[in-house]
Amino acid sequence: RSCSFTGFSTVQSRKLGKSLSRSSVRSRMSLKPPKAYNSLQKGALIWDPKPLQVKRIFEALKKGLNEYLEAHQAELDYLSGRHKDTKRNSRLAFYYDLDKQIRSVERYIRKLEFHISKVEELYEAYCIQCRLRDGATNMKQAFSLSPATKASRESLVELYRNVQECTEDMCFIEGALEVHLGEFHVKMKGLVGFARLCPGDQYEVFVRLGRQKWRLRGKIETDDSQTWDEEEKVFIPNLHEKFEIKVTELRGLATILVGVVTCDSSSFFSPKPQAIVVDITELGTIKLRLEVLW
Repeated sequence: RSCSFTGFSTVQSRKLGKSLSRSSVRSRMSLKPPKAYNSLQKGALIWDPKPLQVKRIFEALKKGLNEYLEAHQAELDYLSGRHKDTKRNSRLAFYYDLDKQIRSVERYIRKLEFHISKVEELYEAYCIQCRLRDGATNMKQAFSLSPATKASRESLVELYRNVQECTEDMCFIEGALEVHLGEFHVKMKGLVGFARLCPGDQYEVFVRLGRQKWRLRGKIETDDSQTWDEEEKVFIPNLHEKFEIKVTELRGLATILVGVVTCDSSSFFSPKPQAIVVDITELGTIKLRLEVLW
């Protein structure tokens, strides 16, 4: 078996190296993120790709985009039906207004279809690089167990370089895929605590997603209503980060930690607003209500 590794090295590793160079996504794609995302991309190269996490986000994203597409296709079918009826027995101005709505929905559907195809193209390229990296890693482990010869050492060096190239390409695609995740509009809906919330109590809520932060303060009024200094914040989704929520109670100069929780964002990719209720304390005596619109 050791002889087969050394004899196999020069031919097979060169073939693998050629296939990797041909498959290099950076040589085939010019994917430049928009300027709005530069602050997130700068220094954000992750040298540890997470294929399972990327797969989970991709599936949630594709499901959400398809739901958007189905909703707008249903709207187009409804408008088209009205368009036919209006053409026969209605005013000309209303007919043209309806025609404008149909054209607008058709344009949006084409944009959605292009968006979906782009996301699928990126994920397909990501899977190819992932399989190539796994193959190169397995070959590298096999060669490391074989007797040390000049040919095996050369193959190990080349395979190590191939693994690095695939890893770089996967990180590059992850960054390009993040640009297509859209935005999360998070609205503060208040705390729920029943007997735990008393008039005059003041709380601070800190929400973090990667390097994006949202800090807001609220007060329980005498009529049990709540006032908050901010009500909405826009977050740009991240493939690797989860929402981290920290709630503290403010008592004069002192602060008392109520709880810290993390929240996965994969369920937020939906065309409908998502009502989120998060247990801040372990027993759920204080909850935080948020609304997320993608």
